Amino acid sequence: MVPVKDRVIKVTFNADVHASLQWNFRPQQTEIYVVPGETALAFYKAKNPTDKPVIGISTYNVVPFEAGQYFNKIQCFCFEEQRLNPQEEVDMPVFFYIDPEFAEDPRMVNVDLITLSYTFFEAKEGHKLPVPGYN
Repeated sequence: MVPVKDRVIKVTFNADVHASLQWNFRPQQTEIYVVPGETALAFYKAKNPTDKPVIGISTYNVVPFEAGQYFNKIQCFCFEEQRLNPQEEVDMPVFFYIDPEFAEDPRMVNVDLITLSYTFFEAKEGHKLPVPGYN
């Protein structure tokens, strides 16, 4: 993978929590600058301020949607149950890269800002979250 050094992209981070989940969840950085073809590492922080263990599960989305096909997560906490004990606080890494083909796509010529957004939900027995796909 060859980095595209002349194409700098600002990646911003967003965090949401569904009303049923009483966690504190936020990105540890608001933005970073990346170039296609180079890996980057970002962190989110989650805390369970309650007095009981809670299991959460997250989904994510990438905006603009068309850029999502180039946003590759190497390591991520999404779609996996995360159990936090009472008052526990954890760092959650996201290791990712933007595919170098991003720079070749004419639809991406004016895209210099990508937002990665996660939403945490309380995990419910027997419920599965859909995995997003790009066709």
